[in-house]
Amino acid sequence: MGAWHDTTASPEDRVEALVAELTLREKVAQLAGLWVGAGDSGEDVAPYQHDMSSDPPVWDEVIQDGLGQLTRPFGTRPVDPATGARSLAAAQRKIMAANRFGIPAVAHDECLTGFAAYGATIYPTPLAWGATFDPQLVETMARHIGTDMRSAGTHLGLAPVLDVTRDYRWGRTEETIGEDPYLVGTIGTAYVRGLQDGGVHATLKHFAGYSASRAGRNLAPVSMGRHELADVILPPFEMAVVEGGVRTVMNSYAEIDGVPVAADPELLTTLLRDEWGFDGTVVADYFAIAFLRTLHQVAGTDGEAAALALTAGIDVELPTVHTYADALIAEVEEGRLDVSYVDRAVRRVLRQKCDLGLLDPEVKVEPEGPIELDSPANREIAARLAEESIVLVANDGVLPVVPGKKVALVGPRGMDAHAMLGCYTFPMHIAPRYPGTDDGVPIRTLAEALVAQGIDLKTAEGCGVDDDSDDGFEEAITAAAEADVAIVALGDRAGLFGRGTSGEGCDVETLVLPGRQADLLDAVLDTGTPVVVVVLSGRPYALGRFAERTAAIVQAFFPGQEGGPALARVLTGAVNPSGRLPVSLPRSEGAQPGTYLHQPLAGRNKVSSVDPTALFPFGHGTSYTTFDWTDATADRDTMPTDGTVTLQVTVHNTGATDGTEIVQLYLNDPVARVTRPVNRLIGYHRVDIPTGESRTVEFTVHADLTSFADRHGTRIVEPGALNLRLAKSSADLQATLPLTLTGDPRTVNHTRTHRCGSRVVN
Repeated sequence: MGAWHDTTASPEDRVEALVAELTLREKVAQLAGLWVGAGDSGEDVAPYQHDMSSDPPVWDEVIQDGLGQLTRPFGTRPVDPATGARSLAAAQRKIMAANRFGIPAVAHDECLTGFAAYGATIYPTPLAWGATFDPQLVETMARHIGTDMRSAGTHLGLAPVLDVTRDYRWGRTEETIGEDPYLVGTIGTAYVRGLQDGGVHATLKHFAGYSASRAGRNLAPVSMGRHELADVILPPFEMAVVEGGVRTVMNSYAEIDGVPVAADPELLTTLLRDEWGFDGTVVADYFAIAFLRTLHQVAGTDGEAAALALTAGIDVELPTVHTYADALIAEVEEGRLDVSYVDRAVRRVLRQKCDLGLLDPEVKVEPEGPIELDSPANREIAARLAEESIVLVANDGVLPVVPGKKVALVGPRGMDAHAMLGCYTFPMHIAPRYPGTDDGVPIRTLAEALVAQGIDLKTAEGCGVDDDSDDGFEEAITAAAEADVAIVALGDRAGLFGRGTSGEGCDVETLVLPGRQADLLDAVLDTGTPVVVVVLSGRPYALGRFAERTAAIVQAFFPGQEGGPALARVLTGAVNPSGRLPVSLPRSEGAQPGTYLHQPLAGRNKVSSVDPTALFPFGHGTSYTTFDWTDATADRDTMPTDGTVTLQVTVHNTGATDGTEIVQLYLNDPVARVTRPVNRLIGYHRVDIPTGESRTVEFTVHADLTSFADRHGTRIVEPGALNLRLAKSSADLQATLPLTLTGDPRTVNHTRTHRCGSRVVN
């Protein structure tokens, strides 16, 4: 038994003992993944998959020196979970038997909306997590996901996505948590904690800048200054590293101002490791290392690409063996790459395996109990998340709809269960490659769920999601005209690389509703019947021209397998809606910028005919009750640049039903040495308040939360006048509390206070 098997020794000593025994080829074998069966159906499940897989690796040859990772053993094809777990265990036994040291691979899989396996619970998309403003519930969800994945033999989950959405036209907007870095950071860090508590290492995606591509196009160049990078893009990643203790980071496909992230040591090493203290592994987004040659064209050979990525700080090539193989070995053997870079990466990989128990003397790869991936407890969490994520955007009193009303449900999303699902769910991501495969879990349509709530319903699709036909308009118009209320269910169909209207590679030119859906809505509105617009989508769409004619607007961001019943409960009043917009709803389909997080110069002004003001702003949402806010106070109006201020506000439920308010705290910095956003979220608290009662919410704000990157890129806390704004949304301010910071400017770093304390004090 080798010294690396000694569980009483430190992880560092165990790793060093093993590294000393490995040959160069055995070291490099630990730095790559292997994707078995990814191309069986002949369709892509990752960008440029077939360009990289024309000569697929042979299993026996690949594993003879060991293997770093196994790619998507569950998320590649439909497989019964128990069968899949046994198959994964058999593969691990072969890997262990083939290499000299009996080291298994790290098995990784997607888990953006739950474990992306056939038969696993499908939770709401990350954009829906953001709408809940409920990090505790997201952490609970992630813990269940992690437990399920580990029970099946998986070690690493490729989530969460911490990209802050900057342009809603980007197809992967649905994968983001929202447009605000504080919301993304707090929710994303909660996910990291939950997943890792469940026994699975989380992976931060996509570090960094991916969501800020030009014109919202996927895998496109990024034009970004260091202030936007430092103050908008990086903070969620920093919080998840410093507070969440995340164990894995995945690089971004982006090239920022001409430098591909996969070859950028300033991001992947200097910032991530030397400054923030990250000590886990960095894995390549799928084929990102080869892209240095084929797409970015900063390398002439696979060996050059491998050397660039390895020296920058990418430890593991995913999804399958390509450049971190013979090409990398040749770079070392021919003297173009120092072997110390290989040693650095293999130490990190082996440390991760040590932490996961994969270097122990008796590694257990067999499942230890029954595999149940869609438990009643999972479904209950999925239902709660779905309910909390649904945003009642506007309502003139037509909602809730009660039994006894004649209701028409029209539109392409009302009778399709897949309207609830995002791109990285198994039914939308993998099942289409295997015709005849069922969803693996029960998913009810909105129509089925409304009938179950006792609603007298007549349905008519009207049109498809993105086709040009209006053949169904007449039927939909007739149904709406004969009804007391018309619910028009519109939105997206998730898919991959142009096979949907939302999802990876499904970018759009404008934010108009896909296909003929806007025309259908106009036609139904013309009937005069009160119209409730329900949008089931992966991005916000422009509804400005319909807003004054609709009776109500409800937004749901792919709410998962329990989304249909959750929506029905909200529409009928069984659940009082509490979601808030994690992204602004634009007024017009071409107005940019769309996010609330902008400087004064980017707002409405007298020198441009374009008004970018949102129809409904970030943080907006209403409910079936009403809230009054009073007695906003702060315990001081001046404090030093290293001080703390405590704020309180009392919220009264003045309506006729119990409800939930999201108390939001924004910072306004009226004069600074670089331009600052008009409003920036620095705190929030979700509070349940019974009808007729009040709750007092308290925030504790450290001066560090006012910090920003100055013109030299240094993060500072600057003295001067500030405004702390208690608000129902980024545009609905309830109270402004002036605060003056005194003393000298302070330089701060990753050790600063990252979040605002909050609690209910009565």
